[in-house]
Formats: sequence, C-alpha cells, structure tokens
Amino acid sequence: MTTTDAGGPEPATTSDTLRIALVDDNEIIRVGLRNMLEVDSSLEVVGEAGDGPAAISLIRRERPDVALVDVRMPFADGISVAQDVHEITKVLMLTYSDAPDVIRGALTAGARGYLVHGAFSPPELSAAIRSVAQGGSVLSQAAIDAVHSALTSSAPVPDSGRHDVYCLSRRELEIMDLIAAGLANGEIAGKLFLAEKTVKNHVNHIFAKLGVTTRSAAVSLWLT
Repeated sequence: MTTTDAGGPEPATTSDTLRIALVDDNEIIRVGLRNMLEVDSSLEVVGEAGDGPAAISLIRRERPDVALVDVRMPFADGISVAQDVHEITKVLMLTYSDAPDVIRGALTAGARGYLVHGAFSPPELSAAIRSVAQGGSVLSQAAIDAVHSALTSSAPVPDSGRHDVYCLSRRELEIMDLIAAGLANGEIAGKLFLAEKTVKNHVNHIFAKLGVTTRSAAVSLWLT
C-alpha cells in the first residue's frame, strides 16, 4: 500500500479513538472488516450500512471520522455516497474494483483514498484510516497501477493544452505527469536528478496552481 502526502483540514476527532463507519452490501465483508479493525483499540466501529441511502443516513447521524465505502451497492453506489458525505466525513473507498475510471470517479467525488481488497494487511488498513483521518490521501498499489496503466495507454505525455490551462512550467508539467504515474517525491527526484526538497517545492507550487491540497485530488484533476 502506498500513502500520499497529507493536507487539507484537521480531522474532526478530538480523542485518540477514531470512529469508523462500514459501508458494503456484502455482510460477510463487513464482518471481516470489523474483525480486522477490532484488533486496533484506537478504532471504533460506530455503525454499518448495506446500501447507498442507508450509508448516507448512517454517516449523517453518526458523523464518523472515517467511512469505509464500497463502490458497487444497491440504490446508490459508493461514488454517489462520497459526493454526498465527503464534507461530513473522510471517505476511504474499500472495494474490489481497480477500474481506472472508477478510481478517478471516486477521487473526483471527494474520496480521500482508494484501497483494493487483497492489497493490504490489517496493520496497513489501520494506518490508512489514520492517515485519511488526519487529512492525508491513500492509494493502494493496485489503484496506482490501474491509474498508471490508463495514463500510459492514453494520449502521449506533455500536453500543451494542460500547460496553458494550469500555467505550469515545463518542469512542473513533467513532475505532475510523474505524480499521476504514481511516483513518490523521492522517486521523482531520482528520475529527474533533482534534490527531493526541490521536488517537494515544485509539488507545492503545482498543487497551488491546480487548486488542490492532496496528491489524490491532483491526480484526479489531471486525469480528467
């Protein structure tokens, strides 16, 4: 699992315990997630829902710190749920789908992260929840690979139109494409023969020009 930069508002929680909502139409998956989370005393499951409307109702009522939300559910999918509640809670998508368009849709809808089942351990899930609660963004390697595959199979890199729209310098454009390909700051620094601090400064300037505060939001905007 890969964790991206933190940013955005402070988490709503005021104690060491994070309140979690589980949203999945498969009860067996919800039981499995609950069992995974119960081993971490800093996480408390405050409710479960099996469809979109029930999830929205639960989240509005309980106002959890983080909601773990599946993509495909009856009545309203997880992307619709994220659009509705992302200002109330931090949404972490937890699903089997690694389709690039689904991942982009979830991030655009306000999800703070996207994890694919089978690509994380219980400790990694706990760490992802804490990162998201603190305003960070998290993508599992499977999600990064899917986005990278979509990026490299579509129109060639640097696009002068994007350069004009976002007013990125040539170096910023190059770095943003590498961010969208899933590279961390240290990897970008090595690839471009730059100091990691220099890359971090460029990333901060890019985020300001794009009007975003997290890597996942930047990638979502870049790919759409």
